[in-house]
Amino acid sequence: MAKLIPACPCGKGRAYADCCAPCIEQGAAAPSAEALMRSRYTAYTLLREDYLLATWHPSTRPASLGLAEEVPAKWLGLEIKHCEQQDADHAIVEFVARYKVGGRAHRLHETSNFVREDGRWFYVDGVIEQ
Repeated sequence: MAKLIPACPCGKGRAYADCCAPCIEQGAAAPSAEALMRSRYTAYTLLREDYLLATWHPSTRPASLGLAEEVPAKWLGLEIKHCEQQDADHAIVEFVARYKVGGRAHRLHETSNFVREDGRWFYVDGVIEQ
């Protein structure tokens, strides 16, 4: 009997091993800003602070995120609303991420800025949408 491979949390409908795992587990470069956004969402679901920091542009990267010290979030889903490639090395991704903390539902709606340097995409910053 074949082993069931869990679906990737990013919502693409593919197995984790064939979706975000190459970026998160093996350090492969994300092919687009959207792919990086999806892998970063997946990293949040897995509490992979190392990956989140490694894919955050050094100009805006915090020293740490403190995920291990926070009450864990239960991530419920990611919806990509809009992606725009501004030029070869700049892109924006608008997304909504839903999660619960302590049983209370939350929604993060952000338009994020990404930059590509030396063939790798990085999260720079974002504007929280209301």
